[in-house]
Amino acid sequence: MKRKVTGPITKTVRFACLKALYRIEKGGSYSNLLVREFIDKGQLSKQDAALFTEIVYGSIARKYLLAFYLAPFTAKAKKIDDWVQLLLEMSVYQLLFLDKVPSHAIFNEAVELAKAFGNPGIAKFVNGVLRNVQRQGVRDLQTIQDPLERLSIELSMPVWLVEKLVAILGIAETQKLGQSLFLPSQVSARINRPFISREQALERLAQEGITAKPSQVAADGIVAEKGFLAGSRLYQEGLLTIQDESSMLVAPLLAPKASDYILDACAAPGGKTTHIASFLDKTQGGQVLALDIHAHKIQLIQQNAQRLGVDEVVQTKQLDARKVKEVFAPETFDRILVDAPCSGLGLMRRKPDIKYQKKPADFKQLPKIQMEILESAASVLKSNGQLVYSTCTIVPEENQNIIKQFLSKHTDFELVPLSVSNYLSQSLDSGMLTIYPHQYHTDGFFISCLRKK
Repeated sequence: MKRKVTGPITKTVRFACLKALYRIEKGGSYSNLLVREFIDKGQLSKQDAALFTEIVYGSIARKYLLAFYLAPFTAKAKKIDDWVQLLLEMSVYQLLFLDKVPSHAIFNEAVELAKAFGNPGIAKFVNGVLRNVQRQGVRDLQTIQDPLERLSIELSMPVWLVEKLVAILGIAETQKLGQSLFLPSQVSARINRPFISREQALERLAQEGITAKPSQVAADGIVAEKGFLAGSRLYQEGLLTIQDESSMLVAPLLAPKASDYILDACAAPGGKTTHIASFLDKTQGGQVLALDIHAHKIQLIQQNAQRLGVDEVVQTKQLDARKVKEVFAPETFDRILVDAPCSGLGLMRRKPDIKYQKKPADFKQLPKIQMEILESAASVLKSNGQLVYSTCTIVPEENQNIIKQFLSKHTDFELVPLSVSNYLSQSLDSGMLTIYPHQYHTDGFFISCLRKK
């Protein structure tokens, strides 16, 4: 896809879709970041931005299924370039899953894109494949004999990941989880509690023409129903910040006191840091120290703290969290948050490409890093202090197994059973919270709490 394309086709939504899909396919960026980049730089209208987002996310999320549908119609082709395959997949996605998009628009633009990036021969091939798909329909998934392979294609997940989820949840729940990932993410925000109540925030948003509702998951959360939260005056004034509902549970479960000295060991971009800060009082000595290994991410934390007006109780330090015990003395912090780096499988709805990028080997290396960070951080916790370990993933290797392994080696720590609302009670198991993406239409998340005796 090295050919430079000029002319009217470059102004179309589908041109932007193909470019974005190709960059994601080649590892150029995570889908959520690239979609935002294209929308910000592409000067797309609101309607075009919505279509662009739908096509890109939908084509990635259902990639295996789309390839399965296309295979009989492309079997005789000697070689199909990656960009041609992506063009066919995004076109079939529109044909099968976007009722309001007219087929003639899909065909015409697919052909023009094939001409622009390739030649008339490729355009003829693309047109023929799409016409045949429309005329003949796609094959039934029931033609796949193996149930796990069939589920893998249906949910567009690698077989190894399907097997892992089935082992945890069973086939029926895995199917629910996978199907839920095809639904658009909800946009949620956390109100800046020291400066505004949830009721006041909802009222002010309504005055701007933005419809939102209280989150049932998080006490400080609101969920958008209509309108753009990040474009609101409340956001500009630092009275709310965009954050997933499940991650808003972490700071309250850490139970910060106004006078606590708290460590956020893996803090960027600062959503949980600033939430913790909202519980602290500088006059009582309250402070949160936010660490990250990267300098540019430290800047993100600082910017978020300033925007939300909590920077007076937020300190930052560039540091690998595995080296905490080398820098700080024992008994330094009242409370510690270890929101550990992880596989991110809880984020598959907003980052659908993540399920294709992860490998089984990741679940051997990541737990080692997670345990190193947890042990290093735990060594500087005060007696009777609390440590919350959380991740945005949903597999035991990175969650429950880490906690069990840690407790078996550190008898001076004990598990503190979490107390959550009745609404979340189905997600509690052995005192730890595991939220799956299909339960509340949030990100998947894990939270546990330890106390140093």
